[in-house]
Order: sequence, then structure tokens, then C-alpha cells
Amino acid sequence: MKSIAMFGYLRDGVGKSSTKVLRNEGKVPCVLYGGGKESVNFSMYSADFKQLVYTPNTYKVKLDIDGKIYRAMLKDIQFHPVNDSILHADFQEIDETKEIEIGVPIKLVGNSVGVRAGGKLVVKSNKLRVRALSANLPDFIEVNIDNLEIGKSIKVGEIKVENMKLMDAVNNSVVSVKTTRAAQEEAKAAAAADKKK
Repeated sequence: MKSIAMFGYLRDGVGKSSTKVLRNEGKVPCVLYGGGKESVNFSMYSADFKQLVYTPNTYKVKLDIDGKIYRAMLKDIQFHPVNDSILHADFQEIDETKEIEIGVPIKLVGNSVGVRAGGKLVVKSNKLRVRALSANLPDFIEVNIDNLEIGKSIKVGEIKVENMKLMDAVNNSVVSVKTTRAAQEEAKAAAAADKKK
């Protein structure tokens, strides 16, 4: 899994007034947990979250907080209910010897027979939760849809992965092909033509 570098600044205070000052400066209050140490309170410029949050990809983060480097992942983020600005972010420090749980994007490959027959591809999930050592985390999980027929779906339990465990329910549908009105009409016309023969 790819990493991106982000820069943070240690916070002096953690109360409401200091938080308000930070937000007025265009910064987001953040906390780094884990690593068996005390949590680290810091801030980052809101604009710096663009490449981490507003993307379908998932990244590990190389956090530079006042010159000290941490390997981390974004664990939680809170948005303002009205203007969608970022209010707070939680990061978790990565221990290379321990498994972490994170969402990994799905990449569909192939050409569904159901779509070629007139069906509509419906993607139910863009990411899957996985548990793995950080070294084994992929950039994406490939799901082959070549044999996906109309009315069928591919469930989590059918997806094969290596060196990690899928955490979503095995019966959750990831992608399916639904019949369309045009495909239904075509099937009716074909059936009617068969009866006339």
C-alpha cells in the first residue's frame, strides 16, 4: 500500500478555545494514538487532507510532527454537519509487527457476461475491510467479473485474498448484475418468437 507524507504541528492546549483558534487558522485538531505511548495532540492544515480523504484510494501516512516521524493510518474523521469542513481527525500509529484493520479499495476487472447480455452492473461496495500486517496491505483488491451473469452477484465470501483476512460479512454482496427493462422486453420477445415457431 502506498504512503503519503503529511506534516503536523504539536498543540500547546487541547481545550475548546485553543481548538477554535486552530480552526480559525485553517487547521484541524488531530490525535495520534497507539505505539504503546501517550497520545500525541497535534494539528494539520485542512487543505493537506485533500489527498488523503477526498480520494477512493487508501494510504498509509508518514506523519512528520515537528520533525518527529510516525508511521500511521487515518482511523477516524469528523465532518461539520452543515458545511462538510473537517472538525477532527484521529490517526493510529502503525506497529509493523501487529495487524491493522483498514478499508482497501476494490478494483473490478473483466467484462461481465451479464452486462454484455444487457444487464446493468451494480457496485454495492467500493472498499472491503481487511485485517493484515501493514507490509501485506495491497493498493486494491481485484474482483474478476467475467462470469457474472444477470441476476447474480459476487459476495465477500467468494473473494480470494492472500496474507490478510476480510472482515466484512461473507454474505455481503460486492457487485451484482441486475436485469434492465430493455433486457426483460428482449427476453419476452424472444420467448414469444419461440412459441410461434
